Amino acid sequence: MEKKKWSLKKKLIVWGGSLFTLGVMAFAFVFYGPWDGFRNFWITSAMTTMNHQYLATWFYSDKTIQKVLASNSVEEVDEATNPDLVQLRHYSDKTIYKNEYDKEVLTRDEGNDLYKVIEIKGASYQGYLVVLYDPSKISIATTAYLGVRGQDILTVSKRENAIIAMNAGGFYDPDWNSNGALPHGTVISNGKVVSDYEDARMGGGFICFTNENKLVLSKMSKEEALNIGCRDAVEFGPYLIVNGKSSFINGNGGWGIAPRSAIGQRKDGIVLMLVINGRIPTSIGASMRDLTEVMERYGAYNASNLDGGSSTELVIKNEIINTPVAGGRYGLRDMSTFWVVKE
Repeated sequence: MEKKKWSLKKKLIVWGGSLFTLGVMAFAFVFYGPWDGFRNFWITSAMTTMNHQYLATWFYSDKTIQKVLASNSVEEVDEATNPDLVQLRHYSDKTIYKNEYDKEVLTRDEGNDLYKVIEIKGASYQGYLVVLYDPSKISIATTAYLGVRGQDILTVSKRENAIIAMNAGGFYDPDWNSNGALPHGTVISNGKVVSDYEDARMGGGFICFTNENKLVLSKMSKEEALNIGCRDAVEFGPYLIVNGKSSFINGNGGWGIAPRSAIGQRKDGIVLMLVINGRIPTSIGASMRDLTEVMERYGAYNASNLDGGSSTELVIKNEIINTPVAGGRYGLRDMSTFWVVKE
């Protein structure tokens, strides 16, 4: 008996239907199947972007979202930085390196005793680690219009004559589209409180450089911060490493995979400024675990997460080094506070 041939139209309908069915099955397996890795990544990444939380709420119930967030978190070390444990020192040509990363940090670029830039790569991310040899050169700069509007990092870098500029703390963003006017919590610049908005507080603690040029991480009041000699500080978190002890990361840390920024200091006083690209094809982004591991690798004794996502920005000599994703001019976002390095 002769088989009846299918028309091209019918074949296309069958193929299309089969592909659609397979797509639905794959979607259901990835989003709702027994493996929770993707689900954790999707929910934590969406919920920490603020303006894209709908990507989680569309597909998952509030109960599921809360359960995932609870199982992916950062348990910080329950202590504050002891600055006496950090001893600023200078190295000689006869330095014995602990490992390849220590050698990478301590081997200075010829003709540049202030800083060097190390390219960082991981399984899902790419970024830059700025090694600053003189911690006295780092300080906080703010938008010139605190309480009114933020400014982009290039504008601030040029105004401050900064060699290096990097995003610092977060800012009040109730509609997820603010102009960067109000920094989170207390901001100290040159030993003075320049911003202290109660309505703009969030979790975290002080990230401060003292008059002795030591990075102190401590959940304290602004009065206590000034009393211990904080010369430049913002409030943010979570803390990644305190007194050489790393935070315990549950799952991916609860902050998802995204562009990230962090700052740290080694026991010898050298400052580490880390920026990780994200939301681009060549670099999806980093988790809290990734940030902690990079800081551990390069010898951070104290380190904290900074504002990330679309705020992740690094400028050196008025040139944008990383790949910002805010969508504004050059991908930059107007912000409140910045770490700047001036010679």
